[in-house]
Amino acid sequence: MKKRQSLIAVGYISAGNSIHQYLIFQLTLLLRKTINTQTMAFNGKWETESQDGYDEFCKLIGIPDDVISKGRDFKLVTEVIQNGDEYTWIQYYPNNHVVTNKFIVGKESDMETVGGKKFKGVVSMEGSKLAISFPKYHHTSEISGGKLVETSTATSAKGPVVFVRTSKKI
Repeated sequence: MKKRQSLIAVGYISAGNSIHQYLIFQLTLLLRKTINTQTMAFNGKWETESQDGYDEFCKLIGIPDDVISKGRDFKLVTEVIQNGDEYTWIQYYPNNHVVTNKFIVGKESDMETVGGKKFKGVVSMEGSKLAISFPKYHHTSEISGGKLVETSTATSAKGPVVFVRTSKKI
């Protein structure tokens, strides 16, 4: 492999390019591969495996008690469809309640909360995490250890309340 890479480098430099240009070219290819691997990892259907901080978080953001109890042990399914920076994020809740958010990373999009509130927001990348500020909380999604990990943080009078949902790919 190293011999092949050396031959490619010699050929690239022989074509009138500098070693500096070659290194920038190789770094660009490596970054593209890394970014595509990270973002494409969201694609697919995910089912809730565990939830930490669910009740306290839901109460703080105003979800009614009856809805909280229905969702406590529900195996939420999240479906993510990605085409480059364009995402469709669908969540299937109890009682056939479905929330679909379509967005392009870095651009303002029409969004909806689990409670049905509509708002405009911008999803950004924080490293390998998708991030957005909802009206009452900040939310990130990442792939960690082959799992979809969603972290929502709201602020109460006592300090931050964190809800973490971990889902497995199905």
